[in-house]
Amino acid sequence: MINTVFSDSAPKRLDVFVSEQADVTRSRAAALIAEGCVLVGGGKKAKNYLLKSGDSVEIILPEPVSSEAEPENIPLDILFEDSDMLVVYKPKGMVVHPAAGNSSGTLVNALLYHCEGSLSGIGGVTRPGILHRIDKDTSGLLMVAKNDTAHNYLAAQIKDHSFYREYEAVVHGEIKSDRGRIEAPIGRHPVKRKQMAVTEKNSKDAITEYEVIKRYPGFTHVRLRLHTGRTHQIRVHMAYMGHPVAGDEVYGPKKAAGKGILSGQCLHARRLGFNHPKNGEYMEFSSELPQYFTDFLKQLEEKLNA
Repeated sequence: MINTVFSDSAPKRLDVFVSEQADVTRSRAAALIAEGCVLVGGGKKAKNYLLKSGDSVEIILPEPVSSEAEPENIPLDILFEDSDMLVVYKPKGMVVHPAAGNSSGTLVNALLYHCEGSLSGIGGVTRPGILHRIDKDTSGLLMVAKNDTAHNYLAAQIKDHSFYREYEAVVHGEIKSDRGRIEAPIGRHPVKRKQMAVTEKNSKDAITEYEVIKRYPGFTHVRLRLHTGRTHQIRVHMAYMGHPVAGDEVYGPKKAAGKGILSGQCLHARRLGFNHPKNGEYMEFSSELPQYFTDFLKQLEEKLNA
């Protein structure tokens, strides 16, 4: 706990003062204020409250939470496992690794329990074994490294784009061409900082190939291949193309058909291909489309045949 008195002659915003006194970021200071951990004269104030000379400020700092992920007995759907790696199916709704707001119930928590802590340490204490990730509301396959040698070998394939990743999605609109290639750099959105966007500023090259599987009234079922692995790449590229992924509440239309039917984007990481880290043998794994995906396709088929 920090007890202090503001003594400057010029007024100062509360969040700025808390940031200075507690040695935390401005956003963390604002969060502490919002959580009721900061009192001015014994009462709560807004983060933009202007402190006056003589104001007493009490800052209650919560006990630190360990950043190390804890093992949890959560069932895993494992397609392949040996002493070097696993290929695992992540269901829709599961977060890959612990982060703010998701400290437990993640894939990493489950892996730590299953592997008894035997995972590569390159990803740090919150991402042990994790080589690549898929979004919470995207289902599908991930590969996981059990040791640092395997991690480096597999990560090199991701870096040189020899790692094969194939997805399926349902997108808005009827794509005219049967196949195509999207080459558009992706970086942080210039205004919406939690989102990504096609932009030339502070961006990286991104390449996605697509192939139409079937067209429905107002929607298209597509197969997609990633040649790069940028954050939200498929979702951003398809939205940039004018065909956002169905159910995508971030990059898709706010009012759209399929909303209420889907909870999150209709996107599935269906196939993985890579060379094994020990013997170099090429291996490929695929998974069936999950029920939420097939249920949505069934509804589209019914509309098509109505």
